[in-house]
Amino acid sequence: MSQSGVAKVVVAPREEIATVSPYLHGHFAEHLGELVYPGVWVGTESKIPNTDGIRNDVVDALRPLGIPVLRWPGGCFADHYHWKDGIGPRESRPGRLNFSWGRAEETNHFGTHEFMAFARALGTEPYFAGNVGSGTVAELRDWVEYCNFAGKSALADERRANGAAEPFGVSYWESATKIGAAAET
Repeated sequence: MSQSGVAKVVVAPREEIATVSPYLHGHFAEHLGELVYPGVWVGTESKIPNTDGIRNDVVDALRPLGIPVLRWPGGCFADHYHWKDGIGPRESRPGRLNFSWGRAEETNHFGTHEFMAFARALGTEPYFAGNVGSGTVAELRDWVEYCNFAGKSALADERRANGAAEPFGVSYWESATKIGAAAET
C-alpha cells in the first residue's frame, strides 16, 4: 500500500506461478435422485443402448470432459452404503433403502465392479468413499483389500470369483462420515 492508502495490484496473466493439480477438479457420482439409476446404470436388458448395463450416451457425453477423478458412492449415501451389498451376482444382492435420498429403493445393481467399469470407460481415476458412518474402519480396510490386493486372501479371491482377476489398483480412498448424522429408521 502506498503512503496515500491506495493499493496497487499488478496482474501478470502470462506469468506462470505453479501447476494446478487436475485432481482438484474431480466429480462425484452419488445415488442421488436418478443420477445412478437410470442416469448411469440401466441394466444389461435395457432398451437404452448400454455396455454391460452402463449407458453408452452418458459415457459418450462425459468422456470428452476429461474428468480426472470420480468419487463414488458419493457423500451422504456413503454413510449407509455397505460395499459387500454391491458385489457378486446382481440377482443375489440385497435390496436396501436409500436413507439419504428419500428412502428410494437401492437394488445394489451398481456396485464396485460396475463403478470400476464406468470409471474405466470414462478414462478417470476411481475414488471410493468408504462408510465409516454406519460401517466400520475394518469394513473400509476390507474393501481396500478386496479392490487392491494381488496376492492370496479370502477377499482377493472373492474379487477374482466376481470377475476381476487383476486388482483394481484404486489409489484414492476417503473415510466418509457426517459427524452427528443420525441414521433414519
